[in-house]
Amino acid sequence: MRVRHPFRTAVVVALALGFVVALAGAALADETCNSPYVTKLIKGQEDYVYVWALGVEGLGDGSDKLVTVDVNPKSSRYGKVLNAVSVGSRGEAHHMGFTDDRRFIWAGGLAEQKIYVFDIGTDPGKPKLVRTIADMADKSGYLGPHTYYAMPGRMLVQALSNTKDKGGRTGMAMYNNAGEFVTSYAMPTDGGGDGYGYDLAVNPRKNVLLTSSFTGYDNYMRPLGDVVKDAEAMKRFGGTMVVWDLKALKPTRVLSVPGAPLEIRWSLKPGDDWAITAAALTSKLWLVKQDKGQWQAKEVGTIGDPAKIPLPVDISITRDGKGLWVNTFMDGTTRYFDLSNPEAPQQTYQKVTGKQVNMISQSWDGKRVYITSSLLANWDKGGADNEQFLRGFTWNGKELAQVFEVDFTRQQLGRAHHMKLGSKSLRATLPPR
Repeated sequence: MRVRHPFRTAVVVALALGFVVALAGAALADETCNSPYVTKLIKGQEDYVYVWALGVEGLGDGSDKLVTVDVNPKSSRYGKVLNAVSVGSRGEAHHMGFTDDRRFIWAGGLAEQKIYVFDIGTDPGKPKLVRTIADMADKSGYLGPHTYYAMPGRMLVQALSNTKDKGGRTGMAMYNNAGEFVTSYAMPTDGGGDGYGYDLAVNPRKNVLLTSSFTGYDNYMRPLGDVVKDAEAMKRFGGTMVVWDLKALKPTRVLSVPGAPLEIRWSLKPGDDWAITAAALTSKLWLVKQDKGQWQAKEVGTIGDPAKIPLPVDISITRDGKGLWVNTFMDGTTRYFDLSNPEAPQQTYQKVTGKQVNMISQSWDGKRVYITSSLLANWDKGGADNEQFLRGFTWNGKELAQVFEVDFTRQQLGRAHHMKLGSKSLRATLPPR
């Protein structure tokens, strides 16, 4: 395992220890997928949805961009685009994450090593690109930054690939909030580890970091049809999750979870110490929890008909840990599972919300759900099925009702992928650093 700058690592651990004590048992997030270290939470109505969009050649300026949409029903511009910040290039825009003080969003693309830092604290309705970090590959050897997870004064970045062979063996890079590289951590390849990475999520109370696995640049940058037809390529998908000691940032156990487990969601209910994930290629839900003191992964549910490969791509857990939204890309369906018994999730609702759907985010109160359309540029559908949108829904516990749509193709904004929520109330009171 690659670990650099031991002194800096010790500082990170010391900071984390303090926050672990302070946040143990707390369920802190407004979007239910946030790092528990993110402050300035939105418990009421959000004002904005930030959408990280993939550039499309010939559409607008063709570049990746951060798009701000007004989502406050009381606003005269409800459901309208307020702002779009282009990064001037196209690099397969994918995920993003808040810094711990929530004044900045870090975002990046899977086709490059660049990380873009947007200031959302100065004016939450008009983010500004303030920094581009371009040294991840040089410093860590990793490519394709995917997950940006706030740690105390730090950002832990999970990559999907590497610069050596552009395969799936990869790791995490640690930066401080100023964008300076601190150290890196390789995904384990011993003890059953395959070295692959995708998402990461922490449970401070249990001192646990979980990581999941996907595939490398050599697969995700190819057309999906080509990958599916290539037997060797289909072998190059991750089938593990890794349990890490959060304070030491060292892997302690490798869990077998076949079929590319993607997003990880810890239950946010105080006292719950389990997480759930969905395996994209097998359409299975997996529960991760301790059994007799040992972390285990257990298959607990099925999403749709696995034979039809619905391809679950994103999940979002409710703040009470009793409900789970699941989006499946191929059939454009949004499903809701009752998680009252996490050992046996039960689907209670489903609705086709697009011809293709990808990310799903919900408000802290669970009354609003937002859905985007794009998976990967080379994996999205073609022709009339290539819808590109942000759609907003209300949820009354029984039915999703669409209340607005932003057509990203018609407005020449690109392909809508990841989302984060914003609020006017989060305007910074201090000058940007």
